[in-house]
Amino acid sequence: MAIFSKSNVPQFTVDVYQNEYLPEGGREVNAIATVTSTGGGTIGSAVGAPHLYSAGEGPDAAVAIMVDCSGSMDYPPTKMRGARDATAAAIDALRDGVHFAVVGGTHVAKEVYPGGGRLAVAGPGTRAQAKEALRKLSAGGGTAIGTWLRLADRLLASADVSIRHGILLTDGRNEHESPEDLRASLDACAGRFTCDARGVGTDWEVKEVTGIASALLGTADIVADPAGLAADFTQMMESAMGKEVADVSLRLWTPMGVEIMFVKQVAPTVEELTDRRTEAGPRAGDYPTGSWGDESRDYHICVRVPGAELGQEMLAARVSLVVPSADGTVQTLSQGLVRAVWTDDMAASTSINPQVAHYTGQAELAQVIQQGLDARKSGDFDGATAKLGRAVQLASASGNEDTAKLLSKVVDVVDATTGTVRLKARVAEADEMTLETRSTKTVRVKK
Repeated sequence: MAIFSKSNVPQFTVDVYQNEYLPEGGREVNAIATVTSTGGGTIGSAVGAPHLYSAGEGPDAAVAIMVDCSGSMDYPPTKMRGARDATAAAIDALRDGVHFAVVGGTHVAKEVYPGGGRLAVAGPGTRAQAKEALRKLSAGGGTAIGTWLRLADRLLASADVSIRHGILLTDGRNEHESPEDLRASLDACAGRFTCDARGVGTDWEVKEVTGIASALLGTADIVADPAGLAADFTQMMESAMGKEVADVSLRLWTPMGVEIMFVKQVAPTVEELTDRRTEAGPRAGDYPTGSWGDESRDYHICVRVPGAELGQEMLAARVSLVVPSADGTVQTLSQGLVRAVWTDDMAASTSINPQVAHYTGQAELAQVIQQGLDARKSGDFDGATAKLGRAVQLASASGNEDTAKLLSKVVDVVDATTGTVRLKARVAEADEMTLETRSTKTVRVKK
């Protein structure tokens, strides 16, 4: 668990966007909480972002890189070569003084470097040794990702650091352990380290890779061409090096009688948090958000308040950002308030806050893409056309150009405004998997 100290934490702010006015009998309150952290020692996760720390400075961190070495990584041979090159590039992006290890994953997990149940400390010598060890990586065996994660967890836990992060690469389905075994491993690792997951090629299972990243509060993506791995791994490692505080939780306090409908992250990706609540005292619960650098994220909070008379107002929820302190208590970094006011002014009570409307649409967009692709796979082409047409309409209306481009590789768009589309007769597997993997990526509200 990371311990809060003022020196390694950026400044957090919480801005709440909502229409607090409810009509007579109105009970549902929606709000978008924008959480921003600024003023830390690094420049976020921009590609090629320079690190403002000099050697040995910055938050203490440990990183485990898990590389798929199963037999399928040899088909084509460029996959294994790409994985070696990508891991070497990630090692080059490590900040001096960061603890690290490389794990080779098959139906068992093996320590590739440094070995002996230890972590190495990044410096010119250990980087060179690690890259030398990568040359011995060869493909052979099955895939049991849960064993990779558990070994990474043991290695990361051996370092007394505040930031623990994993990077996982796979090219195939998790065929050598049951879904229950993988779920048990994810449950065991959740909250202990964050993990970015990548699928290379097109023979892996999207829901497995996105499920790993979701459970461990990391990112998921496809790298269809192994040649793109090195750039992607470099960016992932630079992003990890930009993290400055771990174990940040969104704490939601609600008054007596208020029911929480849902809590979800809605930017930069849609991530359901409702079921991840841990109780934090009377009428308060914590929702995990993982590690932060210089960045901003948006959360949609929906609560149901008791009925009240016209003219009354109440505090519907208090949103706080909290981290553990060294003395076992928690430190509140920032907070915002969600209000409810009952009015007979129809114009006030029926207007929808632009942020709430936008992110409600973005969450629906992610959902209908998944439903449309699932329908297409099961042969329900009418259902697929309807859902993916709605997705095109939502992407167009919200200005989500990246998702609109991905959709256009799966459907022919007749009219984006009305969502009129035709399913393409032939779709490249990589295009369909890219759309599914990136379906939860959202765009911010246009200012």
